[in-house]
Amino acid sequence: MAGVTKWTGREAGLLRFAMRKSGKEFAELVGVNPRQITRWEGRAETLILSLSNQAALDTLLARARPEDQQRFAALLTERAAAGHDERAEELLRRDPRTSRHPRDGKLMVLIEEGIHLAGAENRSLWLDAFRIDLYPTTNRDYERFVQATGHRPPQHWPNGHCPADLATHPVVWVTWHDATAYARWAGKSLPTAQQWEKAARGPRGRTYPWGNEPTAAKCNVAETGIDATTPVFRYQSGVSPFGTFDMCGNVWEWCSTEEEQGNGRYHLKGSAFTSPFERAAPSLLNTAAASMKDNDTGFRCAMTV
Repeated sequence: MAGVTKWTGREAGLLRFAMRKSGKEFAELVGVNPRQITRWEGRAETLILSLSNQAALDTLLARARPEDQQRFAALLTERAAAGHDERAEELLRRDPRTSRHPRDGKLMVLIEEGIHLAGAENRSLWLDAFRIDLYPTTNRDYERFVQATGHRPPQHWPNGHCPADLATHPVVWVTWHDATAYARWAGKSLPTAQQWEKAARGPRGRTYPWGNEPTAAKCNVAETGIDATTPVFRYQSGVSPFGTFDMCGNVWEWCSTEEEQGNGRYHLKGSAFTSPFERAAPSLLNTAAASMKDNDTGFRCAMTV
C-alpha cells in the first residue's frame, strides 16, 4: 500500500491498533520506549514524529501483513468518510473541480460539458456538465442513510448494523431501487450510463481509467485472488483522468439508464471482484433487473450542474 506522507501520533496509534499490538509490543517493533507510544497517542495529530521514528514506522508498515495493512488503510479512510482526514481536505484544496456534498458528505468531482468518446466504437457524444462521486457509496455512507430514513439495511450487516471492518468498502446487496432511494435522500441521482463512462474513461476514450494497457493489478477483479470487496480508495494507480476511484473492479455499479424503456432492466458498469478482467472495460454493456441484488453490486451517485 502507499506510505504515510507525515506520521503523527494519530497514524502511529492507528497502525498499532491495525496490527493488534499492545503498547509494549508495538514499541519493541518500532524500537522505542513504551512510554513514547503512550505519549504519541495522547498527543495524536498535534505531535509530528522525528525523522528516525517516521522511517521506522515506514519500514514497519511496509513489512506488515497484508491484512494489517488493509485494516490500517481502512482506519485512515474512515477519517475521510467522517470528514476529518487531511488527505481529503488536501484534495479539495488542490483540485478546484472537487467539492464535498452537503447532504451525504461525499467528495464529488466536476465533469465539464463537452464531447467524449464512448462505447466500444468510440462514438463522439456530447454531455452537459455534471458532478459524480469520487468513490462508490460505502457501507458507512449507506448506514447514515439507513439511520436517517429507516430503509432496509443490506442483508450482510449483522443485526442490521454496518460492520466496522467493512466501513470503507462499497456497500453491496443493494437493488437498483435501494440505490435510487439513497440517491434521492442525498439530493442526487444515479449516473446515466454515459455519465458513468465519461467519468471512467475521460474525454478521449481511454480503454481503462488509467490508460490503454490491460493491467489487472490496478483494480480488484477475479485475477487478483482477493475474492472480496476492498476499501474504495485502495487502487490509487487505477484512478480515472478525473480522479474517480474503482471505475474498474471491486463492485458493479448501478446506473439510471434503462436497457429498454419500461423493461425494468438497468445498466451496470465497472465489473467486480467476482468477474474476470476482460469484463472490466468501462465501455462494455451489462444489465440486470432492478430487483437484483448480489455481493458484488453497489453504486455511486451523480448530479447535474
